[in-house]
Amino acid sequence: MDLLKLFIKSAFVDNMIFAFFFGMCSYLAVSKTVKTAFGLGMAVIFVLTVTIPVNYLLENNVLKEGALSWLGPEYAEYDLSFLSFIMFIAVIASIVQLVEMIVEKFSPALYGALGIFLPLIAVNCAILGGALFMQQKQFDTIADATVYGLGSGVGWFIAVVLIAAIREKIRYSNIPAPLRGVGMAFLITGLMGLAFLGFMGFEI
Repeated sequence: MDLLKLFIKSAFVDNMIFAFFFGMCSYLAVSKTVKTAFGLGMAVIFVLTVTIPVNYLLENNVLKEGALSWLGPEYAEYDLSFLSFIMFIAVIASIVQLVEMIVEKFSPALYGALGIFLPLIAVNCAILGGALFMQQKQFDTIADATVYGLGSGVGWFIAVVLIAAIREKIRYSNIPAPLRGVGMAFLITGLMGLAFLGFMGFEI
């Protein structure tokens, strides 16, 4: 598959937020300001871009049926695919821990602003969802898996930064009381999801 087309499709057509509603909890929680949304969005891009190719290698060289044939013919029939969930989560948790340490070291202010939502990337369904979609799509090369991870992360980043910018803009608008806060965020998310449906018309 052409890498540019794969990137566009994963970022816009198969957007984690607007197509699958993955990662909605942190999407709604950190989108009150653009600064925190930008920081978490960059962290999600990094985690997806790193974990999906790592999990691709793990899937194709260790877990799936016949993957261990490189150890010898006696291992050719081994099937460890039942360990996929726990192994994918272990990789994700390790990378998230690395990201948390880096952010705490180089940007303490952002670390404090993100609070509990930075370590919670480890249980962000967009991250695990990306790994499971990678498994389902059965990419031919690690380059495809890497571009898919990057595109998925960029799509999530675009979604969270856009909603944060809109929420900052309407903060002082005269919004009916029942719709303030999360209610308006859901309405805006629905409208943005409809807008992103337009990308499905592209020939990809």
